[in-house]
Amino acid sequence: MKATSKRAELRLSQIITTFGPGAMVDLPTRSVIVGGLERWDMRDGTWKAISEPRASQLLQERLVQTGRLKPGITLGLRTPPLDPQQIGREPPGIDVTIFPCWFVTDYAEQTPTGRRRRLVPWNQLDAAGGRRRYSLDDGSKSAVSPIRFVAACERGHIQDIDWNWAVHGGVKCGNPLWLEEQGTTGEPRNTRIVCGCGQSLSLEQAQIPGRFGKCTGKQPWLHSDAVDGCGRELRFLTRTATNTYFAQVLTVISLPSAEDALTRRVQEHWASLGNATSAAEVAMARKFNSAVSAAIEGHSDEAVFLRIERLRKAIIQDLDKKPKFAEFELFASGTRLIGENRPDAELHAETLQRNEWGGTAAWLEQIQSVVAVHRLREVSCLYGFTRFDAAPTSIDGDIEEVYIAVDGAPIATELSWLPAVEQFGEGFFLHFDSFKIGAWLSRQPVIERDEALHTGFRAWAAKKFEGKKHPPYPGAPYIMLHSLSHALMSEVALECGYPATALKERIYALPDSAGPGRLGILIYTATAGAQGTLGGLLSVIPRLGDIIHRALDKMTICSSDPICADHQPEGQSDDRALHGAACHSCLLVAETSCEHRNLFLDRALLSETVSQSACRLFDI
Repeated sequence: MKATSKRAELRLSQIITTFGPGAMVDLPTRSVIVGGLERWDMRDGTWKAISEPRASQLLQERLVQTGRLKPGITLGLRTPPLDPQQIGREPPGIDVTIFPCWFVTDYAEQTPTGRRRRLVPWNQLDAAGGRRRYSLDDGSKSAVSPIRFVAACERGHIQDIDWNWAVHGGVKCGNPLWLEEQGTTGEPRNTRIVCGCGQSLSLEQAQIPGRFGKCTGKQPWLHSDAVDGCGRELRFLTRTATNTYFAQVLTVISLPSAEDALTRRVQEHWASLGNATSAAEVAMARKFNSAVSAAIEGHSDEAVFLRIERLRKAIIQDLDKKPKFAEFELFASGTRLIGENRPDAELHAETLQRNEWGGTAAWLEQIQSVVAVHRLREVSCLYGFTRFDAAPTSIDGDIEEVYIAVDGAPIATELSWLPAVEQFGEGFFLHFDSFKIGAWLSRQPVIERDEALHTGFRAWAAKKFEGKKHPPYPGAPYIMLHSLSHALMSEVALECGYPATALKERIYALPDSAGPGRLGILIYTATAGAQGTLGGLLSVIPRLGDIIHRALDKMTICSSDPICADHQPEGQSDDRALHGAACHSCLLVAETSCEHRNLFLDRALLSETVSQSACRLFDI
């Protein structure tokens, strides 16, 4: 099918996180699936190269390992197409495909068993009316809506359900099909696909494994289907459900590495200069790229190439450190000034004295230092997606191992670049004393609580991964930090003026050769516009000690207690097995704010609850 003629607008961040290639978008009269990268209008002047060498190199290395990127290709990062607002010229866009191609009429007729609506394929819609209506048997026309049900497999392939085949078990039948709904509950057994011959299929039956046969590798977001087919079992999927699309996104915080103005300019144009292997190639880039020429004007080709080699060496060294390790080392360095205090700086932060953030109370001794982050740059890169289950998240900031338990789907037939977005913001970083956390972990009640959480994790992993390799248990330090981060985000939102959904977290519970590891929390906000640097988060830092106290005090009682506080992860096998005392009334936040999909939370590790007191970290 061709793309729809009318345009819909999406924010850049939505393309990266929610509506990337392979995602379905509801339009007023259609449902469409977003096209792959080769179907994006990336003409000159409609996109911006994003320089983040650490992210580019890490993605390139991992995608070659998993077979998504051909060896020898240098991976670049680009924004989705932007509107240059050229008068008389159509703005660039992203091609989409109408999907699914089965529709249900809005007109419903009553039957002795309920109400039913006609189920029709795309080619039977009224072509003269733009295929937005269907001619009923009495000659009238009814508007139509796309059916909510499709079939997909664990590798991300997706296709229309052949309803004739599904209802009749492969027998051909020319009678009309209807979507019949009984009662008002909407339960699967009360919704049926009914044929005029009398055969029917309930949605409850449709969800039986193997009901739709084997997947053939359909990829409607790309120009072609899977070369070797697929062979996995097709699964019933509601296209508006949250499990239809999980974006695979790498997020990094840019770190300062610029030595002078020339280095900064080379970094800004790294996509054009990073592959240069000689001064002659720098001269060619200068000749054929006016932006590069203007940026390095006044510097010789040899000087520019020398700076490229120096930067490239630093990038290779950074690859030895995963993103979170490099970020933590910088934030926890104890240096008074981190980065540069310039309007165009990628990072500007300063380590504060205890009296500057209200941390003189004895019960705050576990927090070693606080860093005020005046300005930061966050780069998020989309490199794939999954269906049904999100890919396992790595707590150390590396890319999740997509080939272990969840198959990632490609976003292009042949990759040469990835869509990315850069956002600027502010925040604060809490550095925890690893020795004091180690002493807390050695207490017997904490050991017992950690084992209970670990038991729940093992039950969850056994059911979810069915014996396959799975991510490791993150440990009590991570769960404590994650819980404190959620409690703080909820409390800080009441103080800073930003909505809670605008805040984000980055948890650092990184393994170390000795002790409990390197521990910290970064709470920040970042947006593509000016909202992320309005100063709201920085304004709360002088009162941070009091804010932490209020956040912990609220964790002692939950409106769902005693059910919440009494919850035990042992004996659970769903996501609740990953929680201790945590629920929507106390610790869970918007999933756009959480780095781990609201998993691994327990307020009993923070403060006293109605069921636990001996394993708390803070004695407020």
